[in-house]
Amino acid sequence: MKAIFPNWSAPSNVRAFTTTRQGGVSAVPYNSLNLGSHVGDSLPDVINNRSKLVTAMQIPEEPIWLNQTHSTRVIDTICYQTTDADGSYSHQARAVSVVLTADCLPVLFCSKFGNEVAAAHAGWRGLCDGILENTVSRFNCSRSQIIAWLGPAIGPSKFEVGEEVKAQFMAHDSEAEQAFKLIPTSQQKYLANLYLLATQRLQKLGITLIYGGDFCTYSQSDLFYSYRRERETGRMASVIWFE
Repeated sequence: MKAIFPNWSAPSNVRAFTTTRQGGVSAVPYNSLNLGSHVGDSLPDVINNRSKLVTAMQIPEEPIWLNQTHSTRVIDTICYQTTDADGSYSHQARAVSVVLTADCLPVLFCSKFGNEVAAAHAGWRGLCDGILENTVSRFNCSRSQIIAWLGPAIGPSKFEVGEEVKAQFMAHDSEAEQAFKLIPTSQQKYLANLYLLATQRLQKLGITLIYGGDFCTYSQSDLFYSYRRERETGRMASVIWFE
């Protein structure tokens, strides 16, 4: 089972990674380590993949699998009434936060002290509406003590969006214009940089320890699922906990 591990300054007791599409049992077009139960894949295969993940990566407890809806809701992994959320936070050891993606941006967080962690699912809608801000607000430590890692997402040369997406980000922050590159067509389409948009939001929150942004799920088909590329496809998991 192949996984992507953050190259960041997290404390040694923090465990974090993003899965790839390699190492599972799902059949085409979900081949092979699909971890999403909502995409049309065989449910027994998804359950098998999740079991393989827990064993292979020595995950201490069953992750809280969210029902993601591109919202800004963040739950606490210890005390929650619903899994309808796009982020989860934990301040208890061995409680596992996870988000599923296939082009959207997964963002993993931890405190410098290694006693708080979180995971956020930042598609463009959630990112624009404040999923990162809501996730960060759960932390008890100061924002200067929070470390963030931007996991594998669709890259800035592949994420085509319309004028309305740019307008929504611009309405929140005029500096977001830097993250949009006009495509020379009559349709007023842009290439959007999710990594830059997330970095801008995090920096405005006072977070300076930001890592990642090195992959493109659309281009790297051997490693990642991509909804934009394939439509009918699986999901990777970005997972974090602390010992």
